Amino acid sequence: MAEDPPIVVGVSGASGAPIAVRVLRSLKEAGVPVALVVSAGGRAVLAEECHLDVGALSAYADRTYEDTDLGAPIASGSRPTRGMAIVPCSGNTAAKVALGLGDSLLTRAAQVHLKERRPLVVVPRETPLSTILLRHLGTLSEFGAVVVVASPAYYLHPKSIDDVTDYLAGKVLDHLGVPHRLYRGWKAESEAA
Repeated sequence: MAEDPPIVVGVSGASGAPIAVRVLRSLKEAGVPVALVVSAGGRAVLAEECHLDVGALSAYADRTYEDTDLGAPIASGSRPTRGMAIVPCSGNTAAKVALGLGDSLLTRAAQVHLKERRPLVVVPRETPLSTILLRHLGTLSEFGAVVVVASPAYYLHPKSIDDVTDYLAGKVLDHLGVPHRLYRGWKAESEAA
C-alpha cells in the first residue's frame, strides 16, 4: 500500500516562527504526513522566537530534509504531495520563488508546487510591505499561490497571542484542505445558536 503524500512545510527566516510550530502541531494531530525543510534563516528565527531548534520541530514531521539537499524527493514533481506551505515566508524566499530561483530545497520544492499546479501557501510577516515584495507576492498569486498575510482577525476578539497564532495557522490549514478547530469563522457562534 502506498503511503499518503505529505504536505511540505518550509520554514524560512522571517518573523512568525510560532505560526509554523502551530501548523506543524496541527498537522501531526490531524494525522497528515509532513515533509519539513528549514532554511538557515528559519533556524535562527525559530531559536529567537520559540527557543526551539530543528530537532524539536522534527517531532511533528515524518521526514526532515536539509535545505541544501536538492536531491530530496520533494525537489521533484514526480513525487506526489498534498501541497506546501512556506510559513513564515521571508521576502528573500518570496522573491526567489517568484523569480524561479530554486537554489535551495525550500525554494526548489516551492517551484515544483507551482509547476505541478499543487497548492502553495506563502505566509509573509512583514510590515510595511515594500513595493518590491508586493510585486513578488503578486507574481506568486498570479502563478497560483495563496498569500496569507500574517494579519490578525480582530473581529474574532483575540484574547492572546496564542489566539492570533491559532487563527493564522488555521488559515494556512484552510488553504491546504486540512480540517481543524483552531478558530471559528465569521459569525460562527451566532449561526450555531
